[in-house]
Amino acid sequence: MPNVRFLTNHARAMLYFAHHPDARLVDLAAALEVSDRTAFGIVADLTDNGYLVKERDGRRNRYQIQDHLTVEDSLSRELTVRQVLDLLVTDGPQPPRTGQRP
Repeated sequence: MPNVRFLTNHARAMLYFAHHPDARLVDLAAALEVSDRTAFGIVADLTDNGYLVKERDGRRNRYQIQDHLTVEDSLSRELTVRQVLDLLVTDGPQPPRTGQRP
């Protein structure tokens, strides 16, 4: 069975930085199972488009997600980065909402 991923590496990087804002690029590359060069390109894309701000913290970088920005996607309604992250990140199983099946 092929390995299908529903999220792009860019979205997965944003999820990773949401939990590990002080991660190194090698940490991101390992988490995404991509090369260091690919991880660098993903971070460059996200910073160039304003979704991440890279701040120097001593000898390391710290990444701040700009969660107030809207996500550019023609198939969905206009959502902020925070709303998308909230949809994807939970602290555990959530009870079904009223009127919805589990």
